[in-house]
Amino acid sequence: MADLRIYNVVILGLGFLFIFTAFTTCGNIEQTIVKSLDNDTFTGSGYHSLGIIYGIFSFSNLLAPTVVAIIGPQFTMFFSGILYSGYVAVFITPSTWSFYFTSVLIGIGAAMLWTAQGHFLVENSDASTINRNTGMFWALLQCSMLFGNLYIYFDWNGRIEISDRSRKTIFIGLLVTSVLGTLSFLALRKTLPPEEEMLNEEEGQPLLSSRMMLCVVIVGLELSFYSGVYGTCIGATTEFGAAAKGLIGISGIVLGIGEIVGGGVFGLVCKNNRFRRTSVVFLGMVVHFVAFYLIYLNIPDDAPVLSVSYLFPSISIALLCSFLLGLGDSCFNTQLYSILGRVYAEQSAPAFAIFKFIQSIFAAVAFFYSGYLLLTWQLLIMVTLGFTGTLCFFMVERIQNFSIDLQQEY
Repeated sequence: MADLRIYNVVILGLGFLFIFTAFTTCGNIEQTIVKSLDNDTFTGSGYHSLGIIYGIFSFSNLLAPTVVAIIGPQFTMFFSGILYSGYVAVFITPSTWSFYFTSVLIGIGAAMLWTAQGHFLVENSDASTINRNTGMFWALLQCSMLFGNLYIYFDWNGRIEISDRSRKTIFIGLLVTSVLGTLSFLALRKTLPPEEEMLNEEEGQPLLSSRMMLCVVIVGLELSFYSGVYGTCIGATTEFGAAAKGLIGISGIVLGIGEIVGGGVFGLVCKNNRFRRTSVVFLGMVVHFVAFYLIYLNIPDDAPVLSVSYLFPSISIALLCSFLLGLGDSCFNTQLYSILGRVYAEQSAPAFAIFKFIQSIFAAVAFFYSGYLLLTWQLLIMVTLGFTGTLCFFMVERIQNFSIDLQQEY
């Protein structure tokens, strides 16, 4: 049974690896693609599309647990993968209406996909394996940052504009990759509930405490920043010269390496105990603050809107910041998944739906303001909420530990 659960976690991670190789690469480059389109009739915005996706994603989470309960997590993920593939396919022959229409569809699909993923991951874990399985899944998922971005670097390096032929080639490849990931969900196998019971909702927190919700806010803001904004900032920095567009891909690769390192170290190596979880979250906050400060010094303040920084922009510093963004993000996500999986094992679908609901709301808000606010203000918002969210995580962890201690006494 244990081997079957590990098999399911690996297949789940591989499916997400393929789908998000396509979607993450797409999100990282779509604003650059939109600006390069030789099409007077296309009036879409990559930032607005991502904002729509995460806005629809937010409210679709309200229905996602019901869908997962009716058709099961496996087929929910399969049908969601089809919607992801449809969004990628739009860029082969883009039009404004299909661009925004599929943005709505993928928002719905994302809510179903992530709620089903959280439910399925908890189904295949127990109290002793939730941290390991979370780390394993997270490391596989974040490998999606490598392959598409590597192709972007080699194909786009030295280019000022992206040709139609280059665009079609990359998106046909991404479409095939997304379809393979969708089909892999059919290889998942049904398992019996784990023998070792985990904490249930009554033994943990109400769904979800206000402090836990605030912990998720910073994850949503950072999701929008590293997945859509920072790559565009690098590509818009004229001091990087002809290499700027290619650096979007390298930045995504380095960010993915940071995510993989974090998932491996903090998910697979660290034991699931009280000290380590709060320490990892604190490390994530410090790493992000260092990254934000270096970005503030290195990247022009108007890069997200148009394209002079305090330092002469350095490619090395820009890529170091990419790594730190990925490492810090993995610190927050692996520990949030771990605590959700332990506390809400009996209500995993609603818990993960609410988690994604809050995350996607703030990601949508951030995508909409990214095209208007200068970089300094975006960084200041993330620093302020990042500090607050870390404090809230400490409070949630302390309350949970106190609850466990009381149960052990009685």
